Amino acid sequence: MKTQKIGFIGGGNMASSLMSGLIASGHSPQQLWVSDINKDQLASLAANLQVNIAPDNETVIQEAEVVVLAVKPQVLRQVAESVAGLIQQKKPLVVSIAAGITQASLSSWLGADTAIVRCMPNTPALVLTGATGLHANRNVTEEQRDLAENIMRSVGISLWVDDESDLDAVTAVSGSGPAYYFLLMEAMEKAAEELGLDKHTARLLVQQTALGAAKIALESSESPEQLRKRVTSPGGTTQRAIETFEQGGFTELVSKAMHAARDRSIEMSKPMENS
Repeated sequence: MKTQKIGFIGGGNMASSLMSGLIASGHSPQQLWVSDINKDQLASLAANLQVNIAPDNETVIQEAEVVVLAVKPQVLRQVAESVAGLIQQKKPLVVSIAAGITQASLSSWLGADTAIVRCMPNTPALVLTGATGLHANRNVTEEQRDLAENIMRSVGISLWVDDESDLDAVTAVSGSGPAYYFLLMEAMEKAAEELGLDKHTARLLVQQTALGAAKIALESSESPEQLRKRVTSPGGTTQRAIETFEQGGFTELVSKAMHAARDRSIEMSKPMENS
């Protein structure tokens, strides 16, 4: 993959993170191209990452074998239709990281035979610890699947889903998931201050505890349930806290919230498809 030319239409935070991740994993900056309407952003990317900046989207497509669509969802149709002819001529792999834009919409804008991988990354990709769900349409080859996976793996883990509709579930789990953890951290910080700790101490304890728990979970072969039981001594402080969570319907509330997020993801894709 390190010899592949990869182009980005849109040079915002996620595209910048992907380029940084690719470079960190050994990809030459000279193999990366980017276009953006914000000229200051392009200048910053050129200065900080030494990537090639393009005067327009067409230049990116002419140069690249993989084109990453990294513009806002509400302008993606306009962008896609403006370059559809060139996409059909050059036939690059198209990787979309635009939330809520289905492969059917992308195919209708770019051409039915376009090789498209739709991705659902999350914000931790900005610090190279992301989790991305991917789905490929029938035009994508095995080599192209590997390319798309490696691009997204440069900022974290990448997992394929069998059905495109599963990306709505991915949205509910990892796409929206960071906010769930931030909400818990926020609540724990507030409670810690109520218990008498100062704000700085409360925040650091909560943040490091979250990091430590996640690291243990990632490095262990045991399930979260097993790990929870390991640190929950019978009759101890942790058991009392867990019982309080359970009495408040914690598990059911999490399930309800994630179903709501999944349903909203489905709802949001419909007006975009019809726009």
